Amino acid sequence: MSTLLINHIHTLATMDDSRREIHDGALLIRDQVIEAVGTTAELAAVTADTVIDGSRYIIMPGLVNTHHHMYQTLTRCLAQDSELFGWLKTLYPIWSRLTGEAIYVSAKLAMAELMLSGCTTSSDHLYIFPNDARLDDEIRAAGEMGIRFHAARGSMSVGESQGGLPPDRVVETEEAILQDTRRVIEQYHDAGRYAMLRIAVAPCSPFSVSRDLMREAASLARSYGVSLHTHLAENDNDVSYSLETFGYRPGDYAEDVGWVGDDVWHAHCVKLDDREIGLFGRTGTGVCHCPGSNMRLASGIAPIRMMLDARVKVGLGVDGSASNDGGHLLNEARQAMLLARVDGGPAAMTARESLWMATRGGAAVLGRDDIGALAPGMAADFIGYRVDTIPFAGAMSDQLAALVFCASPTVDLSFINGRQVIREGHLLTVDAPMLVEQHNALSQRLINGD
Repeated sequence: MSTLLINHIHTLATMDDSRREIHDGALLIRDQVIEAVGTTAELAAVTADTVIDGSRYIIMPGLVNTHHHMYQTLTRCLAQDSELFGWLKTLYPIWSRLTGEAIYVSAKLAMAELMLSGCTTSSDHLYIFPNDARLDDEIRAAGEMGIRFHAARGSMSVGESQGGLPPDRVVETEEAILQDTRRVIEQYHDAGRYAMLRIAVAPCSPFSVSRDLMREAASLARSYGVSLHTHLAENDNDVSYSLETFGYRPGDYAEDVGWVGDDVWHAHCVKLDDREIGLFGRTGTGVCHCPGSNMRLASGIAPIRMMLDARVKVGLGVDGSASNDGGHLLNEARQAMLLARVDGGPAAMTARESLWMATRGGAAVLGRDDIGALAPGMAADFIGYRVDTIPFAGAMSDQLAALVFCASPTVDLSFINGRQVIREGHLLTVDAPMLVEQHNALSQRLINGD
């Protein structure tokens, strides 16, 4: 067994139930688990195998990303002036050329970007499987990068010929979808505490899968005790499709097909009304807020203040890197705060509320009670930002809030599952320049159709 002590921490933001912020703090790790949290004086008698001086750092729980499409790092900055449906129609033909290698490399690139922004846990919603692409490709990438990972086995089954949005050549049969979903759950899902890999069942959206598949997917997920994830109520066209095709608003449709409950989280939810928000609050249904993507595609402003007041579980997501077009999760916390204020005034969201969504909120959305806070018995996932750097200059009155109000910095230190993955702002689990070169070559071939 090995121990790590970080002491003299400038600011230790625990995100625990009391929301303690400890100055001159200390954090003791034994193997992969937090053993003690307190002031340096309180842990003065502790001896450890490794000791780190935290006097230059804000230390806080690792950020939790609850929605992404990692393969989209290959196709950034395309369809720049389109809303959701037009954007998708432009990109579907390009994505139809994806390969297993492209999925693997793009996932590593996306994970590197997330980790450098402070993310330690991420989900990913992979819903397109052309050629030899499999969910296994990004699972392999997560293992190599060292990130805690929730792989959502997505799917599309309703193509254009059946009234759906995607071209027929990128959809799968529902039998094949359910069969492969069972396979990845049985092969990979870890239900244990501190699990590094979990699987979610994730039909893509109401406009790309059938009502039957939604119901079958919910039944399958619950038979294995895994979570459910999809897109919902992303923009006005999404709502119109739901009304015209199913006769329901999106939230009501979700309830009709069994997609509400504490094992479900939906991405976006920009267009939920008061009644639907109340439904989600009562049933424990989670929401992933993707402010950057919602603005890029002009989808609207999600009513996050109303959701929080209704006790809806809300986490943050960077969404796909072809609709954001980046993967800086701390910046999403900043965007969430600023966008809430545009919608509801300067008191609509505080910096600390946005950081809470990025940590505890995300953990709750993913159904985790072992991440998102720094407290005894929690996973040793934590990050550090140096306060003696340009982004914090002039913000000495409240340097924790400066993480959100000021220019979003790159993380300087990161541990995941007790293992250091970033030191002095540099990734330790991948050769970043080589990864970028490999990724760009694949991106060029994909876009050119080579």
